[in-house]
Amino acid sequence: MCLSLMIGAKRLSPETVWLALFSNNDSYEHRVILDSRLPRTLLALAVGPAFGLSGALIQALTRNPLADPGILGVSAGAAFAVAVGVGVFSVGSLSGYVGFALVGAMAATVIVYIIGGGAGKKSPTPVQLTLAGVALGAALSGITTAMTLLNTKAFERMLNWTVGTLARTNPGDLRFVLPLLVAGAILALAIAPALNAIAFGEDRASSLGVNVMLIRGIGMIAITLLAGGATAIAGPIGFLGLMVPHCVRWFVGPSQPWIFLYSMAVAPLLLLVADIVGRVVISPTEVPVGIVMGFIGAPILIVLVRRRSASKL
Repeated sequence: MCLSLMIGAKRLSPETVWLALFSNNDSYEHRVILDSRLPRTLLALAVGPAFGLSGALIQALTRNPLADPGILGVSAGAAFAVAVGVGVFSVGSLSGYVGFALVGAMAATVIVYIIGGGAGKKSPTPVQLTLAGVALGAALSGITTAMTLLNTKAFERMLNWTVGTLARTNPGDLRFVLPLLVAGAILALAIAPALNAIAFGEDRASSLGVNVMLIRGIGMIAITLLAGGATAIAGPIGFLGLMVPHCVRWFVGPSQPWIFLYSMAVAPLLLLVADIVGRVVISPTEVPVGIVMGFIGAPILIVLVRRRSASKL
């Protein structure tokens, strides 16, 4: 957090940051901290845990170690719904983004589950869910890209949003989304113990008294609130929900409550580091954090693939 407030196109000293936070004199440096760097730092602390926790929750529900909001099409569904809102309904405010993003995230989650075979008597396998999510995500991403290219003027603001960014300067935006993220986190943490039983199989979990359908429904609502709310304000930031639960699982073991808690702590740390790198790598121009996460996530994903045995659910 301190580095995030200090580092940018113009580097500031710790003393300057301290004075800006507790003794603001309305100087240029203080305005940079309070109007730009502090809001994006707070945004990272809000959406980072949401992305990390939603990834861990999706992996636990599907028993698929390669699942995350991006691979299962949740982020693509939210982005597509926002594109529809902008192109068809001329939505331009964050409140409108959030509403459409939540609907899109929920719809994508349900569609992927149905396509994967969840409408039948048996639950879909991890491979079925992954294939359905990748297919749906690719289709929705293609349609979203086509819509933005057909009317670049209407989608000018959304173009920056689609790559994932923390460059938000209105604290009111965060206050609008934060209750959704908190509600999603509470729901996810509430069902974490039951997910330990589901990890042994749904039949075993049912014999232990776990209502699998109820847990799955609550999990879908939590994923919608977490991934949909975070995507609405920061855009679809990829790899974060995939990497963090894996890294956490290496040192906390298979217990879902601990994986969830540590994912909420590690994800914002990684997101802040990526944001800081994006500010300085081609300074004074900034690289959106979503692009930086792609560069960071690709090699880490390769490591995860080569160390599959260390990350099994």
